[in-house]
Amino acid sequence: MKSIAENTINRLIVYKKELGRLLKDSVSNVYSHKLAQLSGFPSHLVRRDLMNVGYYGSPAHGYKVNELEKCISDFLCTPDYVRVILIGVGNLGRAILDYCNQQNPKISIIAAFDSDKNKVNKIYHGIYTFHIGSVQNYIKENDIKVAIITVPGSEAQKIASEIVESGVNGIVNFTPVRLQLPDDVYIENLDMMLGLEKVVYFVDGG
Repeated sequence: MKSIAENTINRLIVYKKELGRLLKDSVSNVYSHKLAQLSGFPSHLVRRDLMNVGYYGSPAHGYKVNELEKCISDFLCTPDYVRVILIGVGNLGRAILDYCNQQNPKISIIAAFDSDKNKVNKIYHGIYTFHIGSVQNYIKENDIKVAIITVPGSEAQKIASEIVESGVNGIVNFTPVRLQLPDDVYIENLDMMLGLEKVVYFVDGG
């Protein structure tokens, strides 16, 4: 794994996403100040990040959008295709299924799992839902490395431990529980209430 700050990786992913949008709009060149405006980061930080990935723009023409997007993708080692599973097909889980499969063609949720018999053996947004009891075998048989968890907090640790034992080493955690897992498992905690409370605090002038 590259020795690079997590915040830098976050910014590079944002740049890549914005560059992809520019490509869809048939934009061929972009200046650092425009990419900064689109991504929400300062221009000097954008220029520094792009120099770190080995791409330099032209004062006259800025950056070539297609070349820069490829350069960042290569730097991030973006694979051709990543298969992901989702565990927990409640309202949030179904919203994620709908959203994610429209965003990045290289990242695809291929299966969902739930313990509710009323949700098992059903298809949501084109994704089949299996019973949670089969998740460990599914991970092993399909070499799944990434999972999204949207289960109740009381179930989160048990499920996370089971899927890591089966081969998952990257988890996007939408539960309020801070998972206790081996150091080599990467966890992205996305607590929406934490974010909402933070916004409310600043809106109220705290």
